[in-house]
Amino acid sequence: MLDQIIPFLTASILLTFSPGPDIIYVLVRSMAYGYKQGVVTALGLVSGILIHTSLVAFGVSAVIKQSENIFLIIKIFGAAYLLYLAWQVYKSDPEIAFSSEGIRNKGMFSLFKQGFVMNVLNPKVSIFFLAFFPGFLWEPEGNTVAQFYTLGVLFMLQALIIFSLVAMMADKISVFIKSHPKSGWFLKWMQVVIFILIAILILL
Repeated sequence: MLDQIIPFLTASILLTFSPGPDIIYVLVRSMAYGYKQGVVTALGLVSGILIHTSLVAFGVSAVIKQSENIFLIIKIFGAAYLLYLAWQVYKSDPEIAFSSEGIRNKGMFSLFKQGFVMNVLNPKVSIFFLAFFPGFLWEPEGNTVAQFYTLGVLFMLQALIIFSLVAMMADKISVFIKSHPKSGWFLKWMQVVIFILIAILILL
């Protein structure tokens, strides 16, 4: 079990640190309105992960129990999707800009709800979990639903910790990025390398 959990956590942490809409939203929210609003936003975002985990757990588990060959195909699909994401990042503009324009101050519950809905309504998260999680099941013939939920909760915990740290250091991060023009280039290639490495890890 630990042989899968440790690389899963390592990959999850690297992915969470990679610039994406969720972490950038937490960063912008924190820069605009402070640490607490950033953390509440993070709580809403990671709570949405439960919905995606449930969809993947029950849907993929039923398929896996039917055929080992299908499980292999799912892993190949997962690796291919991650390579596709790497290609998309490679083609993207490395320039990253942060702006608080259009973000109005909200109550804590409203902010939590917005983060939750923002995550749940993003179908790419379910597709990504479908690509990412199956490669880290430690017992495909066992209770896969429980394994998916274990991976989902671990992903939520590490994401919440990282988002909270990002919220706390938002001011310093924004100053650093704005004063280093090459930061966007570095972050872009970091994502490309991470997606490729995880694709290889899933296949192996």
